[in-house]
Amino acid sequence: MASVSVEDFKSEKVSKKQAISFLQENASVKFLQDHKLFGKLAAIAKGSSKDKVLSALEAFETDPEAKKSSGDQDLESALEATKALKIKEDQAKKDMKEAAKEEAANATEEVKFTKKILKKGKTHMTPEKGSVVSVWYTGKLEDGTVFDSNVENSRKKERKALKFKVGTGLVIRGWDEALLTMAYGEKAEITIDPEWAYGRKGMPEAGIQPNSTLIFEVELEVPVNIGVQ
Repeated sequence: MASVSVEDFKSEKVSKKQAISFLQENASVKFLQDHKLFGKLAAIAKGSSKDKVLSALEAFETDPEAKKSSGDQDLESALEATKALKIKEDQAKKDMKEAAKEEAANATEEVKFTKKILKKGKTHMTPEKGSVVSVWYTGKLEDGTVFDSNVENSRKKERKALKFKVGTGLVIRGWDEALLTMAYGEKAEITIDPEWAYGRKGMPEAGIQPNSTLIFEVELEVPVNIGVQ
């Protein structure tokens, strides 16, 4: 675009949009940012007064640092970089909000199980979230009815500990949360409220009615790699 001077603009030889276009092509990104002319041409032209554009033209003519140098980004690249940074910042803010929300929820959420230790563990070590645990268990209803067990419902030679990754949602939440508090080798009675068991749906096929409180006798095996006998 041909050069645009202050006099050209004052005499209305060029429009406001043309003057902004000239500045965007020839001024440094910093100059454009300082004079609020950094952005898409149509939007900047719509939101800028004639006085604002005149002031920018006067500053451009008198300030030797205003002109774009060979090392400056072109406007489109600068806009893309700014847009990418804004997206990144917005995502980071969103992630921080979600993390704070989750932390607050966890801090205020009522625990929905109780634990009574029947036998102390052989170590003070407890499972980490995502680690594989081996569990012996018997599950009962509040009236004492056994609805599931890998201890009582099979012959001794056929018994197998239940193995799964704890804390990953593969079992009811009451189990996930309670097992993470148990030491390896510990045996405990865990009473789980319906909200952290099978809730309003229950599991009728297993004899668990809706909103049932469940009682488990659970023993957490000591992993071989810990080396505790």
